[in-house]
Amino acid sequence: MNSSNDTAAYVASLMAIDKTTLSTEGDERFNRLIFARSPYLLQHAENPVKWYEWGADAFNRARSESLPILLSIGYATCHWCHVMAHESFEDLEVAALLNRHFVCIKVDREERPDVDDFYMAVSQTLTGSGGWPLNIFMTPDKRPFMAITYLPKRGRDGMSGLMELLANIATLWRQRPDLIENNCRGIMESLEEARRRQLNGSTPKIADVTEKALQTLKSIYDPQHGGFGTAPKFPMPIYLLWLMDQGQDGTPEATKMALHTLRQMRSGGIWDHLGGGLHRYSVDSSWLAPHFEKMLYDQAMLLQVATQAFLADKSPLYLIMCEEIISFVERELFSGGGAFCSALDADSEGVEGKFYLWDKGEIDACLDADAELFCRYHAVTDGGNFESHNILTAPLALDEFCRLHQLNLKDTEERLERCRIKLLEQREMRIRPLRDDKIITSWNGLMIGALATAGVVCSKAEYISRAARAASFILASLRRSDGRVLRSYLNGATDVPAFLEDYAFLAGGLLDLYAATLDQKWLREARHLAAELLRLFRDPDSGEFTLIGNDAEQMPTRVASDHDGVTPSALARTAQLLYRLAWIDNREELLDVARAALSGVAGELKRNPLGHLGALQILTLLEAEPTIATFSGETDTPETFALNAALHKRVIKGLVIRSDAGPGPSSLSLCMAGTCYPAVATPDELERFFQGKSPLAPLS
Repeated sequence: MNSSNDTAAYVASLMAIDKTTLSTEGDERFNRLIFARSPYLLQHAENPVKWYEWGADAFNRARSESLPILLSIGYATCHWCHVMAHESFEDLEVAALLNRHFVCIKVDREERPDVDDFYMAVSQTLTGSGGWPLNIFMTPDKRPFMAITYLPKRGRDGMSGLMELLANIATLWRQRPDLIENNCRGIMESLEEARRRQLNGSTPKIADVTEKALQTLKSIYDPQHGGFGTAPKFPMPIYLLWLMDQGQDGTPEATKMALHTLRQMRSGGIWDHLGGGLHRYSVDSSWLAPHFEKMLYDQAMLLQVATQAFLADKSPLYLIMCEEIISFVERELFSGGGAFCSALDADSEGVEGKFYLWDKGEIDACLDADAELFCRYHAVTDGGNFESHNILTAPLALDEFCRLHQLNLKDTEERLERCRIKLLEQREMRIRPLRDDKIITSWNGLMIGALATAGVVCSKAEYISRAARAASFILASLRRSDGRVLRSYLNGATDVPAFLEDYAFLAGGLLDLYAATLDQKWLREARHLAAELLRLFRDPDSGEFTLIGNDAEQMPTRVASDHDGVTPSALARTAQLLYRLAWIDNREELLDVARAALSGVAGELKRNPLGHLGALQILTLLEAEPTIATFSGETDTPETFALNAALHKRVIKGLVIRSDAGPGPSSLSLCMAGTCYPAVATPDELERFFQGKSPLAPLS
């Protein structure tokens, strides 16, 4: 890799190179990855390892020369991927061994989640865990026989070294092919058995699974710092959304856990107190020291959480969180074309977190007379709180801080905001972390939905406009001429077909946009995507859904169905999409299809409910009637937007929006708990209805 520490500029320079004169195998400076579009693959284009992209060329060579394959999977903002690349893949000695005895393939997991999902299941089967970089040793027919994550070049501190491992595998490949074959066969059988167990599980009682999930979360909840488990501690927005949902069902303790966790994250170093947004996770249990990546999907999911928290609590803190997340995403992840880029790296100038750390002297010099106040509020000290530097935190809520120090709240708030703007401008002068400019369909679908919902809940039309802008870009730029949605975009759309998560997340985001705007075009697009989803990803005989389209490259065998992780389960979001469309369009058959989509996780739901909270949420909805809100009359008016915003400011479980647009004044009618009510025309009338003060009688 280039010696420059400015990774973003380095990757940009590689993208700008005229490649028309290069051989398809690269040249003395570059390997084949110089032709890649992925920033992660481009970061390895100058490695002495003769990398291939995933494709026929690599597998044909492995077959023709009877060589094993090293498959290395990572992503552009992965810290340990960078470490292993520097220690090993940029090393001439390692490269010589790899080039002689292996065919080496690099994969960006964000471009190819199908490859990553399959081989991550392999890693979890073999080792009980997984992570990135994920390195798989496999045969030319893609069957794996060993999985490792990070290894140093040479063994140290009881950890094996990559050089020794490569030499041993090369020897085994030549001398003991029977052992290799036995490993392959055993792994494939284990994967197939895991899938059989999952498919053969009986449907559990929803109430029992709900209680088990709640008790499990209580048992791992940190009552002091919030969050679940110990270090490293992840935000787990899916947990928080589910807990707030339980609060609606009469478990206030669940909401308290979620809101306390959200407030603690907002006060800790995992939150960027200058630029807004959330870092990837905290390496400690108190949310102080983050892993400094910033991912689009984390921002989208936390925006959903903050929006729901505002509905549950009405505290302005959560509106501020929404505003700061959206401000960060718009400022630093907006692509320029309309959609949003994937991530910001944790590293800059070769150091993790350097872009975000502060010395007190820097702050004093920048803020002058306001420095003392800022440092006191954000717990900045001469010695620092992280490796002799300061990660900004806010241990006390602002009103509590002002009471403690006898300060005027409004004046203090204004002074701190001026300080924040000055320091953010100062920070922008630093060398920035790499931005992964890939536009990923599924992650943009999450952000479209989060922006649209936040816009109608917060009465911020500009949020909805940003969601519509991103949706228009995806629909225009990430579809082939035959209508097939594609996975990602960077200097043009990839040729990789979109996966189930892409279709489900995008269509769900478009339904959220429809619910916020009542614009039928978004509903039409969501219907079309849902129809294509059923055609491409559903087995018409068994009703089972696959994560990979039937028109796309398949992995060596199907692995067990997906689960909620850092992003929601694709199966759960598929079921949610079908549930909503079933009630919007009066298509009862889609409810059966939604149930079938979740049938494959029934057994796993009983064993591991925390891994399937999204599925549990939809199964709960499928047992009850929704609340159906139907708008009539002119829908594209300020009055209708105000009425819709008033509706969305209430927590209404299973809310389904219909629009019967036509001439005349707008109105809203509600059907809930088996009863339909006469229409209301204003937010005040709607509020009186919900307070039980409306004289309106149910329709007979």
